[in-house]
Amino acid sequence: MKTLGTKFLLGLLLMLACSIGYAAQDAGFKSLFNGKDLAGWVGKPELWSVQDGTIQGKTTKENPLKGNTFLVYTNHEVRDFELRLSYKIVGGNSGIQYRSKVVDSNNWVVAGYQADFEAGKTFSGILYEERARGILAQRGQKTVIEDDNGKPKIMVTGTLGKSEDIQAKIKNEDWNDYVVIAKGNHFQHFINGTQTVDVTDNQEAKAAKSGIVALQLHAGAPMTVQFRNIRIKEVK
Repeated sequence: MKTLGTKFLLGLLLMLACSIGYAAQDAGFKSLFNGKDLAGWVGKPELWSVQDGTIQGKTTKENPLKGNTFLVYTNHEVRDFELRLSYKIVGGNSGIQYRSKVVDSNNWVVAGYQADFEAGKTFSGILYEERARGILAQRGQKTVIEDDNGKPKIMVTGTLGKSEDIQAKIKNEDWNDYVVIAKGNHFQHFINGTQTVDVTDNQEAKAAKSGIVALQLHAGAPMTVQFRNIRIKEVK
C-alpha cells in the first residue's frame, strides 16, 4: 500500500509539473475556440460543427464541395502574432489562413496566406497564398520574395531539411501540433516542433500586413478535418 501511495503521489506531482509547464509555455496566449460551440466563427453550417470539443469540417461523397470554403474567425484581425493549434485530417487538404480576407461571403471564400496541411505527403507545412501568388515556399525551404515588374520573384535562399524527413515527423490521421509565426514580412511554420518554411515577403504591393484567421475545407474528395487548442498571442 505504501508503494502504491508513493507511485500515486509521484504521478500527481508529474501531472502538476506538466500542467505548470504547459501554462508557462502558453502565457500571454488567447483562446480562439471555447470547445463548446462556434461562437466567434462563421462559415457554412452544414459543413462545420463542434464534435467532442473540436472544430470539425466535413464533406461526404453525397455532399461534395465544388470550391474551397472556410470557417472564418470574426472577433478580430491579426497582424504580428504566434498562432498555435492542433489538427487531425482524414482525406483531402486543409490549411490555416492568416492575414487573409473574405472575397465571397455567400460561400465563405477566403484569399491570403495559408499554412497548408493535407492527408497526403507533399504539402503539409508549405506557405501557400490562396487565390493569389500560389506556393511561396515548398516544405523545407527558406525563401525571399521580391517584386519583378508586378510579378513575384521567389528565390530559395536556404534549407531547413529534406521534405521527406519533415514528413516523417507528421502523424497520419492523428493529432499534430501546428505553429505559425508572422512578424512584419517574415513568416515561419512549424509542425510538431520542426520548422517547415521560412519566408521573407519583400513584394510590398502584395504582402498583406494584417487580416483574418480562417480554417479551410478543400474541394474534391470527401474529407474530415478537426482543430483544437486554437490560441494566439500578439508579438512585437
